[in-house]
Amino acid sequence: MTVWDTNRMMGWSAKAVIAAVVLAVLLVAAVPVAFVAGVILMLFGHILVGLALFGASVLAAIGAVVVAGVSGVRHLRKMVTELVSQRGYDDRIVQLRRGEYDYQ
Repeated sequence: MTVWDTNRMMGWSAKAVIAAVVLAVLLVAAVPVAFVAGVILMLFGHILVGLALFGASVLAAIGAVVVAGVSGVRHLRKMVTELVSQRGYDDRIVQLRRGEYDYQ
């Protein structure tokens, strides 16, 4: 492999973020299906089972979205930190104090 190829390959953390996003999309797409299945169950008299099915699908979808979002933000911060340290931008970053901001 050339140097260009090795730099372009995804690491395990990037693959994990992609897998989390795919799982979140699938679980969010399954919420309407669970709602329809829950309504059908409620029509046949299984009220609590239908509500539990719909509630569990919503909770699973929310959890998957939160996990995907947090892992994506964490991965992005890691990539930016690596880029900044690799390119040597640390010397050019200036932190301003409160009085140095101009709000016009």
